[in-house]
Amino acid sequence: MAEAAVEGVPAEPGGPFERGTAVSCVQREGGAGVFDATVADGWRAGRGPHGGYLAAMLLRALIETVPEEQRSPRSLTIHYARAPEPGAVVIRTVVERAGRSLSTLSARMEQDGRLMALVLAAFSVPWEAPEVDDLPMPDVDGPDVERRAGTALQFGAPAFTEHLVMQPRFQGQPLSGERRPMEVGAWVGLAEARPTDALSVAFFTDALIPTPFMATGSPAAAPTIDLTIHFRQALPRPQDRAANLLCYAHMSSKLLHEGFFEEDGVVWAADGTVLAQSRQLALLMPVG
Repeated sequence: MAEAAVEGVPAEPGGPFERGTAVSCVQREGGAGVFDATVADGWRAGRGPHGGYLAAMLLRALIETVPEEQRSPRSLTIHYARAPEPGAVVIRTVVERAGRSLSTLSARMEQDGRLMALVLAAFSVPWEAPEVDDLPMPDVDGPDVERRAGTALQFGAPAFTEHLVMQPRFQGQPLSGERRPMEVGAWVGLAEARPTDALSVAFFTDALIPTPFMATGSPAAAPTIDLTIHFRQALPRPQDRAANLLCYAHMSSKLLHEGFFEEDGVVWAADGTVLAQSRQLALLMPVG
């Protein structure tokens, strides 16, 4: 399913995110597909490519594999086996089952014949059911009028933040050594003009600073072990098709033990609608 052009958003040649997550189908047979892609160098996050960036690339291949446009991503789980180097990768997708309303898919990313990531996903049409929402957006100041990307670089943030608009909404200084709750929030968006779609939202679920940085004082890498994203809307919604909209993302952790920590996240649209929930397991690896 090719992504349709969006009003106010240039389709070609696209910005760094659009180009960096591009996939090209080289083989399609039945419910399986093989896609060529290139991991761009400008999306590194410490020891390897940013996990949310890879999630968007993998999701793009899965979207291309599902032929029915009305079936949108609902669940995406990625296990990161290795960190790929910048350069060519192959993504193999399979529709494991296509029911009347829900499709279950798998995917694997390989580089030089070695496994980089394993994926399970679910795509579904909307269902009619009662609506209950007990997950309001936190009471924070709205997004700043000035929309600047790459502002985190001056604080030593990794390379991928060059492409990220991030307006923090949390108290305290990361890595100060002061014991604060392990939670962060920020308005986030891409530097380029794009709609708020499933690809960008997948990226946002892993875009903020690691939550343990609010309770520790030593520099560290925080590679993702696994990441699950639950998309709570069919994206992009009509009101999210305008370019340069920001979302509010909030991440929190409760336990850092033996180097591992969980991170629970929510991404809201500016109107307070929950777009996605996420949970990841990551590893805190002190450096220096």
